[in-house]
Amino acid sequence: MANRFVLNETSYHGAGAIQEIATEAKGRGFQKALVCSDPDLIKFNVTKKVTDVLEAAGLAYEIYSNIKPNPTIQNVQHGVEAFKASKADYLIAIGGGSSMDTAKGIGIVIANPEFEDVRSLEGVAPTKNKSVPIFAVPTTAGTAAEVTINYVITDTEKNRKMVCVDPKDIPVVAFVDPEMMASMPKGLTAATGMDALTHAIEGYITGAAWELSDMFHIKAIEVISRSLRAAVENDPKGREDMALGQYIAGMGFSNVGLGIVHSMAHPLGALYDTPHGVANAIILPTGMEYNAPATGEKYREIARAMGVEGVDDMTQEEYRKAAIDAVKKLSSDVGIPADLKAIVKEEDLTFLAQSAFDDACRPGNPRDVTVEQIIELYKSLM
Repeated sequence: MANRFVLNETSYHGAGAIQEIATEAKGRGFQKALVCSDPDLIKFNVTKKVTDVLEAAGLAYEIYSNIKPNPTIQNVQHGVEAFKASKADYLIAIGGGSSMDTAKGIGIVIANPEFEDVRSLEGVAPTKNKSVPIFAVPTTAGTAAEVTINYVITDTEKNRKMVCVDPKDIPVVAFVDPEMMASMPKGLTAATGMDALTHAIEGYITGAAWELSDMFHIKAIEVISRSLRAAVENDPKGREDMALGQYIAGMGFSNVGLGIVHSMAHPLGALYDTPHGVANAIILPTGMEYNAPATGEKYREIARAMGVEGVDDMTQEEYRKAAIDAVKKLSSDVGIPADLKAIVKEEDLTFLAQSAFDDACRPGNPRDVTVEQIIELYKSLM
């Protein structure tokens, strides 16, 4: 069986990368952008850094900002209406996963109007046409939505997140500019950074992993592990390295999938509005402990990439524990809570576990799991 790999057509990296937005828009003959960004980014003039580039180049745009931290079906629907009304011919998504996931949903529905019922996009939808072209400008170093074929939309009526997987939604150009991330507060930097580490580790051990994806994931683990603490302290080099590390992780996991850490985190975001990175960070060590028997020698390489010394002299049990301990230490150092006591309610466990089992990320887990086992994993974190 052939292994497929999907990446952006083009990506720009480094300080000042957003200046190339004008070059790409003009070079592609685009006339008007619908800029998708959230209210806070507009309030704190982060979005303005991009619209200033557009204005300086004489490029027309309108802004759509009705986007929640966990974007909803309604956010996508209203965005589709805004795109049609604006007569735009491309999208610019500025923000974290929320803005980019919303833009992906808008772009796919516009290009495939038979999927105007956003629920029909869940899973692997048989769309026929590529999304409206998307330029992606991340302002967080975590989701890597600018380089993935995935997007997540919340169904508020059913209190669940829909994971949508479609190679036709990938942004055509990504502009990964660490200067766009400089205003991220410590908590968000930590949470999104741990999200990126979760992508790298789950992508590395998932059942579909292979040599090409492993190459990206091991490098991402190394870069994130050495730079996240500095990025949380707003060190410019740390920010730059995290921007790269999370992107590399995205290049990998987008093509091979994830596992139960993400499938257990998604219901927490849908039901309690828990920040996705925080949920992942809390669950990751427990997920690693559960999956360890199905990972062969991979935890040795995770431990090595995270800077653990002497792994070649360790037993399998020792290097597996060392890898998990290194994750716990990094999470603690950047201020992530150690458990779900303040988040999960006992009466919701069955709903959460069933939602996690039904989640599109769960089949990629390297070790089989039941609803009952997921309940026990949640309980162990309470």
